[in-house]
Amino acid sequence: MSESARPTLSELLRTFRTRAGLTQAALAEKARLSEQAISVLERGTRTRPRIDTIRLLTAALALTPSEADQFLSVARGKGEPRDTAGSKQTPVGTDAFLVPWQLPPAAQDFTGRAAQLDVILSVLRNPTGTEPAGLVAITGMGGIGKTTLAVHAAQRLTDSYPDGHLYLNLRGYGPDEPLSVTDGQRQLLRSLGLDVGPVPDDVEEAAGLLRSHLAGRRVLMLIDNAADAAHVLPLLPGSPGSAAIITSRGSLPSLPGARQIHLDALSESESVELLAGVVGEARVAAEPEAVKSLAGISGRLPLAIRLIGGRLAARPSWPIQHLVTVLEGEERRLDRLGSDESGVRARIASSVAFLENSERPLDREAARALPLLSIPDGSDLIVAVAAAILELPANRTEAILERLVDVNLLEASAPERYRFHDLIRAFGREGGDDGLDPAQRDAVLERVLRFYTAFAWALQSKSYATSPRIALATTPFTPLPASTNVEQATRWLDADHHNLMDRYHQAMTTGMTTAPLIPELTLALFGYHELRSRWVEMSEMCGAALQVAESAGMHSVAAWLQHDHAIPEVESGSLEIAADRLLRALEMFRAIPDRHGQARCCTSAAHVLGRLDRVAEAIELATEGLELSLQLGDTRVEGVAYLALGGLYDRNGDYGLADDAYRRGIAQAEASGDRRLVAKQHLSTGFSHVLVGRADDALAPILRGLEVAREAANKELESQALQHLAAVFAVRGEHRKAQQTVEEAIDLIRPLGNRVRVGYFTLELGKISLAAGDFTAAAAQLQEAADILHDLSPRLAAIAKELLDLAREEHPAPYTYRYEDPRRT
Repeated sequence: MSESARPTLSELLRTFRTRAGLTQAALAEKARLSEQAISVLERGTRTRPRIDTIRLLTAALALTPSEADQFLSVARGKGEPRDTAGSKQTPVGTDAFLVPWQLPPAAQDFTGRAAQLDVILSVLRNPTGTEPAGLVAITGMGGIGKTTLAVHAAQRLTDSYPDGHLYLNLRGYGPDEPLSVTDGQRQLLRSLGLDVGPVPDDVEEAAGLLRSHLAGRRVLMLIDNAADAAHVLPLLPGSPGSAAIITSRGSLPSLPGARQIHLDALSESESVELLAGVVGEARVAAEPEAVKSLAGISGRLPLAIRLIGGRLAARPSWPIQHLVTVLEGEERRLDRLGSDESGVRARIASSVAFLENSERPLDREAARALPLLSIPDGSDLIVAVAAAILELPANRTEAILERLVDVNLLEASAPERYRFHDLIRAFGREGGDDGLDPAQRDAVLERVLRFYTAFAWALQSKSYATSPRIALATTPFTPLPASTNVEQATRWLDADHHNLMDRYHQAMTTGMTTAPLIPELTLALFGYHELRSRWVEMSEMCGAALQVAESAGMHSVAAWLQHDHAIPEVESGSLEIAADRLLRALEMFRAIPDRHGQARCCTSAAHVLGRLDRVAEAIELATEGLELSLQLGDTRVEGVAYLALGGLYDRNGDYGLADDAYRRGIAQAEASGDRRLVAKQHLSTGFSHVLVGRADDALAPILRGLEVAREAANKELESQALQHLAAVFAVRGEHRKAQQTVEEAIDLIRPLGNRVRVGYFTLELGKISLAAGDFTAAAAQLQEAADILHDLSPRLAAIAKELLDLAREEHPAPYTYRYEDPRRT
């Protein structure tokens, strides 16, 4: 049979329908199609039906396999007449359609991403072909696995898109020049079997032509590596039945109707599973800890894990730990993770180059900012710190940070809080090492620490408005707004404290070790450390800063640091060390001379010496402090001196003198109008009474201190009041009431994040349970206290362990408020 004698689609359909004895209406009903669809096919108005239409008709007409092949062949244009040259005629405007299957191969080791995969499938699964055109946008940093996920999902959607899969790499983020929208349209139309010679140059006109050739088809498009929404919009299908998955390193929020999926790093377990898929489960199982280390070093980035795995697979004799050692140095890590265009560095560099070569000033500014922002250690970067680094206003800084987020060079972890992926930070630091000298890098750290210093001074001026330390500030600071209370400001510093300490430790390894800013930062943080009982950090910083201050001739600063260095020792019970430091500080204040510091140091030393039973020496110092405060008109120190004398008279058994001193101290606090100071004076009075066995006399001042703390909404002081109150109950043998009161204090302090207090109160709870003979509860509580205090207060942790031994031995120990060896009580 000649080509021209072959039947047309309309002729075949009419022949098969007549043979089956069906009317057009009956066939339409049986095939679940409209009667109009059958009519236009038989009239020849439409010659290229969708593939699922052909399948439905084949089933309804009960065609034999050979008839079905003939029907499909004609429907797909393979039986049309050819011209004299033998070439197929496919004029522009017809609906001739090839069935493209262009997806790249799926990764055999695809791992994780179950939740994201489920979302893609739920959005794009379209078994009937009647759903509107579906769109999914997958975004994330280079190497995070966007294309791998997109291909894996597309392969699972074949049944919903029987007319084919199109793949187009727009090269939006290099290394080559991005594919233009026009070239992308031509490539897609070519893939659909269209002669692209007459395709319009106008983007919108070409987009209309592309949508026309997709209309009525069920095609899934995978558009990879788009630069932005404008790069991809003219390429998308517009009619029901088709869909598109778009990947990009940039965010695509303006892509209308698209379901947005942002990919983060894999979990540790997913990283281990992926590595096992590359190097084998047996090898991974043999070195589980080394494998976990590799997962961390790779930043849990799929590309990096595959490159690491490939390196190991090519070296079967290497222990995994050897590669861990090789990669641990940050400066070598990117070199080991691929040096060509497929490597991690190249992926990150292409994103940075996208910004550097942009016509937008903000993009170029963001590219320049990356090396500077990557210099400081710490897991998070807040806008205020970034503004200090860049020396820019906060609003411009935030715009830069958001632009880096847009291209996935930075993560937005919370409002005004950002985070670097480890490998991007390493890349940024490479840029900083190449473009900045050590002095410039140190200057960045100095700006960061000066920001924290200014905030710490502002907090201290609000929490300890009369602190003499504030007069030593050289860093300008803006007072906290009246609407910001001490607790709010403290919570803000809580949230960034781990970053502050990371950057402090980083600075102490650079040329800033001897910078005068180190002592000032430490002095500024006094108020915060005291409020949050951060005694370990306070001791560490004071010790380092004291040496710098003395070497730099910062005599007043050094004296106050020497005084403050004693406070953590007092809190942990190391009174001999504390006394030595305070007496040294007193000598330093006398040598300056600084009578304000002298007066404060006298009262502090008197308190500690009294607890060491050096009462006569302590009374002499407390009296000196009182006289100095009266001469200076320093009512706050005057009140502290009365408190110190009250405790000393208590120890001597001079209760009348003690009570008179306490009354005077409380009166001074009341006159100041400082509710916090009033509460502390009452609580310190009660505490001193408990220490000398005046438990009944302690009850009234402690209850009054608790009342004032609650009036002032000061939860820290309220928790301390409850702990003192529990001690009164415990000394009186009222163990159940004591336990309930300490538990209330723990519930109050835990949300504030003061782990030292939580550990200390838990230790108290264990002591009370031990005194009550509840050894099981005591053992659990003392173990918890030891765990909490292990790094925060080693001495208290040691006491908890000593008591824990007693609880396990079921050895009773009477409750005492002093921290002495329990075996000697």
